[in-house]
Amino acid sequence: MENLFATIITIGDELLIGQVIDTNSAWMAQELNKIGIPVKRRVAVGDQWDEIWQAIDEESKKASIILITGGLGPTADDITKPLLCQYFGGKMQIHQPTLDHVTNIFENILKRPMIDRNRKQAEVPDNCIVLRNEKGTAPGMLFKKDGKIFVSLPGVPHEMKWIMKQEVFPLIPTLFQTAHIEHRTMLTAGIGESFLAERIAETEQALPNHIKLAYLPNYGMVRLRLTASGFNKEAIIQEIDLHFEALKQAVGPYLVVDNDIPMEQVVGNLLIERNATISTAESCTGGYIAHLLTSRAGSSAYYKGSIVSYANEIKHQLLKVSEETLLNEGAVSEQTVVQMAKECLRLMNTDYSIAVSGIMGPDGGTETKPVGTVWVAVANKNEVKTKLFQFRYDRERNISLTATNALNFLRMLIVDNH
Repeated sequence: MENLFATIITIGDELLIGQVIDTNSAWMAQELNKIGIPVKRRVAVGDQWDEIWQAIDEESKKASIILITGGLGPTADDITKPLLCQYFGGKMQIHQPTLDHVTNIFENILKRPMIDRNRKQAEVPDNCIVLRNEKGTAPGMLFKKDGKIFVSLPGVPHEMKWIMKQEVFPLIPTLFQTAHIEHRTMLTAGIGESFLAERIAETEQALPNHIKLAYLPNYGMVRLRLTASGFNKEAIIQEIDLHFEALKQAVGPYLVVDNDIPMEQVVGNLLIERNATISTAESCTGGYIAHLLTSRAGSSAYYKGSIVSYANEIKHQLLKVSEETLLNEGAVSEQTVVQMAKECLRLMNTDYSIAVSGIMGPDGGTETKPVGTVWVAVANKNEVKTKLFQFRYDRERNISLTATNALNFLRMLIVDNH
């Protein structure tokens, strides 16, 4: 089918007022894209009958696949199921396998009585395909109309993901002919987006129409993603690999990794490859670099520990930053992070260390050291390298930028030493 695409409709007042962040749509869009179905529209509506009805009605005129999340719970504001029953002209009936499942959850797992409100979770329109939900009590529902499908899913993320993986994705190829989509992503650093675009302009112009290049800047790095689509999988893979290699050559020394992984994983992989260890001494980031490094399973193989020396007395007492340095140069200085990195390396007995000290804002800046001023030091047993960064954003982004750039600075030290 040509021009096959999906719309995602999310339901819930909590989404509109920002009480809950909609992570469902992002995950669904990513997973659909992998099987050749682009998402062209995302629509959020509150728990209002007319708004939900209108959204479904309008999107059914545009998309072949309409995915709906939310509003399937047992409370009065969960109106999606009766609305869909009326919209598709069905009648409510008890779905016995779902009733057995819900009964087992309440009576045998939760050890609670099965009340009528919970029993109603097993009621579904008689004209839908019931989608199992082994992670919760509300089943998913699939409706067919005019060659299109409408899928209603719980809003609870782990329940929605289970139903999509186990029930919906296996069904889609049996209902539609989907193109194969192939992605290739690389991470670059040390060059701004506009300068990068100038550098790879010729390579970008050589791309055929069915291969698209996307620039994805984030925290001082730029990811480049090539996307190719077509019905001949082998030909698509061969072609995108050829253009991806040309893009890597054009990026040159600014290439960090030719894979879609975050900087902390890049550093972790390097440390594992070299059987090396890392420790951190953090002031302005408050342990965020340690958090990133330990967010990956298996990080105990290379990460030993951190000293979060937020106060000057901790810098002095634990990391041996001299009182003279703190008095004359200040906590945010090259001399301070050098001493922090050296002592951290010695205390933790690691192969590498990172030290950071800066002013994250919104207060604390001066004329000579404005908000966003950050000193970073990376060290091994033979040398210490330092770098001054000047960020200009809010506190949260300044912290993230510091952490990512410090990790990249460490990456360069590791690479230079091998």
